[in-house]
Amino acid sequence: MKYSKYSVIIIGSGIAGMYSALKLTEHTNMPDGILLISKYKLGDGNSKYAQGGIVGVLRENPTDSCVSHINDTLKAGAGLSEINAVKFISESSDEVIHDLMGYGIDFDKNSKGELCFTLEAAHSIRRILHAGGDATGRKIDEGLCKCVLENEDITVYEDTLAVELLISKEGECKGVIAYNSITDEYEVIYSAHTILATGGTGQLYKYTTNPAGATGDGLVLAYNAGAELRDLEFIQFHPTSLAVEGGENRFLISEAVRGEGAKLIDKSGQEFMSKYHDKRELAPRDIVTRAINSEMHLKHLDKVYLNTSSIDRSTILNRFPTIAGVCRKNGIDITKSPIPVSPAAHYSMGGVKTDLNGCTSIKGLYAIGEVSSTGLHGANRLASNSLLECVVCAWSLADYLSFANLVAPKMIDGTIKETIEGYEQNIDDVIYNTDKLKAELQQLMWDNVGIIRSEEGLTEALKKIQFLKSMFRKTKRCLNMDEYEYRNMLEAAELITTAALNRRESRGAHYRSDYPQTEEHGEHSLIKKGETQVAYQILH
Repeated sequence: MKYSKYSVIIIGSGIAGMYSALKLTEHTNMPDGILLISKYKLGDGNSKYAQGGIVGVLRENPTDSCVSHINDTLKAGAGLSEINAVKFISESSDEVIHDLMGYGIDFDKNSKGELCFTLEAAHSIRRILHAGGDATGRKIDEGLCKCVLENEDITVYEDTLAVELLISKEGECKGVIAYNSITDEYEVIYSAHTILATGGTGQLYKYTTNPAGATGDGLVLAYNAGAELRDLEFIQFHPTSLAVEGGENRFLISEAVRGEGAKLIDKSGQEFMSKYHDKRELAPRDIVTRAINSEMHLKHLDKVYLNTSSIDRSTILNRFPTIAGVCRKNGIDITKSPIPVSPAAHYSMGGVKTDLNGCTSIKGLYAIGEVSSTGLHGANRLASNSLLECVVCAWSLADYLSFANLVAPKMIDGTIKETIEGYEQNIDDVIYNTDKLKAELQQLMWDNVGIIRSEEGLTEALKKIQFLKSMFRKTKRCLNMDEYEYRNMLEAAELITTAALNRRESRGAHYRSDYPQTEEHGEHSLIKKGETQVAYQILH
């Protein structure tokens, strides 16, 4: 087994991971360098699929204000957003987004050279920056990827999965064990500081806008290490994914399309959102999602439609070239025909509990981006706040670590040695059909832990997940990447289902048909390994 050391290890190579790596090299002397671990090829993460844009309360937009953005975020968060987190991230947006521009990220401008701002659901003003029309995530991802590859202080491991964190007897994180799926080799990597930037859990569901790698890896790494996890029950289902079969994920039809005026209709062409909310198509995502789900159920439909006929042809083609192109490949001309859409799992609001510097409950372990829970999103993420959180928290963490001891540990204790020895033992060579097993789990989660939940369905799901776990005998070393992913998916599914079962109310994206009311006082759910029940923390 190979051994190495770095000042900082970053697990995950999306926008949060890459931006934190760049900021660390800019602000800090790294005696042992920075390692960026990418599960697949650099730039193949979930970030590039973000279309609509990134929130920015910018000096170039004088009609906007942090007060307005903070109020919109708190309202969308359904009583669970932390005011300090919301305030910090909103007030940091101007500085951080202008810093992003310094890395070559060109946001769209009008003919006068002014930044373009668009509107998305539950925002009270146009404050969403976009790039490449509807390719914001991809443009930011590509720009940062170029900078990372040009930076000699950053080492990149591709096709590599972090399989276990190295936790000392004192409960401190001292690095990670990584598995290279191409060479089938393991490496022990010591570090003074380990950052999780692994993204979300969308692949736990049959229908998702997330790519294949979103299997909850970072969540499970942190849980097994003993970190506190928060609000895992809050999974955001995006109202509008392209409702055509094929591929391993559903293509996202950005909320910005509705922001530009598109209307939701049923198969007979009737608009229906006025029955559900006074803001209609621009209501909060959970409301739009449940409205579509209700229409599909009542009218026995497998999809509804997004009517773009009110948007000028040149506007829609210039503003949404990616969406137009993907629809065209599926035989849909969005300037002439409505787009078939249905909800899909999209974003995990909960995650590893952190402060605003990314610190978790374990010393030496940090989390940023979708895998973290800063308190920004609460029970229902406000559109385009996610990319903003990624860059602000990466920026904040880099600043925090500039004052830390960045020398990799020279000695390890017996607890870490035992962890390493577990990966040197002979492997159980039983071969599992992981494609079939993943599909079974995804169907179970979609049916029972999806848009509408109940005690009966959640209890059934929990029993089946625990049975599937008992049938998968590889608790330490696995045969390949697919087995590690499936094992992580099982663990993450059990955690999410447990949290959903214990929250006996409906709030934000978590809707219980048997508990439709929302409790007066919002509470966070907390899960930590070794605890048999979900603990609740009252939000003050």
